[in-house]
Amino acid sequence: MKLIAIDLDGTLLSDDGTISRENREAIYDAQNQGNIITICSGRSLHDTQKILLTAEIDCPIITGNGAIGFHSNKFIQRLVLPDCVINELLPVLEQKGYYYELYTNQGITLLENGKSRLENEILSMKESDLEFPVEWANNEINIQLRQHGISYMKHYQDINISELEIYKIFVLSFNKDYLKELENMLTGRQDLSLTTSGWHKLEIAHKEVSKGNALTYMANHLDIPMKDTVAIGDNLNDLAMFKVAGMSIAMGNGEEEVKKLSTYTTRNYNEDGVAYALRKYVLKQGNE
Repeated sequence: MKLIAIDLDGTLLSDDGTISRENREAIYDAQNQGNIITICSGRSLHDTQKILLTAEIDCPIITGNGAIGFHSNKFIQRLVLPDCVINELLPVLEQKGYYYELYTNQGITLLENGKSRLENEILSMKESDLEFPVEWANNEINIQLRQHGISYMKHYQDINISELEIYKIFVLSFNKDYLKELENMLTGRQDLSLTTSGWHKLEIAHKEVSKGNALTYMANHLDIPMKDTVAIGDNLNDLAMFKVAGMSIAMGNGEEEVKKLSTYTTRNYNEDGVAYALRKYVLKQGNE
């Protein structure tokens, strides 16, 4: 029996945000052979649950890049950002005009003017760089806005932090220098963890949050040795679980740093790369 941790974006999900039939069937086959699948994603719990419900996949879930562990309708791990950190960071993000999302125990909270902030940023980038990929940027916005479990706020002061468990702050910017400024400001802090799943994204969480720590915790919870764990992913936030898993499989579309650390490389996400990886490297069904 193996514990197989699978990332979502750029890995298991198609461009439309769903799980293909081929990937679903490979997951079912893996489960039917006694293996345990766990989704390990930066997405929110509410969003991930909706995706899995639509695909009719029942499995443990790791979300928020490792902030949340959920199994058999129970939380097995919750790493929440301290209120003092939230009270410090939100005014800074607001003052500088960043687009940000709050991942909470009640879903995802967005600013009402968040979309317009990003659209204005796209216009600014287009003026300074005629080659700026506007269509790609607009698609990135749509991906964020079609998440499940979204609610809106006019201002960050509208939310009652003491009544919420905030386990991740997600920041999106198409201005590399702008986002780098924030990253530099936070790098080195001992009370936070910073991860990314793309040059335009920065994710701020509890200091102990990582996919590697979460996979280790889930394996211990399920009494599965780490040598019997498998990690499948594509981006830099997957490196932590690649470093602890017994086997790691990078997507063909993955970052080069991820591929270098992996045991194997599979096909691209839009070529059912997860199904290919499961059948060839885990289930040993050969080249299918």
